[in-house]
Amino acid sequence: MEVNEKCDVYSFGVLTLEVIMGKHPGDLISSLSLSSSALSSSNGQAILLKDVLDQRLPHPKDQVAELVVVAAKLASACLNASPVYRPTMQQVARKLSSPRQSLQIEFHLITLGDLLGTKCFTS
Repeated sequence: MEVNEKCDVYSFGVLTLEVIMGKHPGDLISSLSLSSSALSSSNGQAILLKDVLDQRLPHPKDQVAELVVVAAKLASACLNASPVYRPTMQQVARKLSSPRQSLQIEFHLITLGDLLGTKCFTS
């Protein structure tokens, strides 16, 4: 294992998921390292982002939902199994401070697999 700036970004991804999930992401981290087609429940249904969020809180709406999706997408990128493909913290900070894009998919329909792609937002 090589210790570099990509280790910190991995920790950021874990912490971000822990905050939005309300608990340690544990098994979800393993799932995120799989392909988007493998991100499904035992009955073959895609796992929805809303189902992994902290259930003690109301589901986010409008701009808050957009921010949650941005945070979840960044977290999943930070948890890439290969450090080479993880963003740097500078790239994460830039993305967090960039203008928001509108959701292309209704929040309650966004799957974990969608987080790995680009189809959540309009260009």
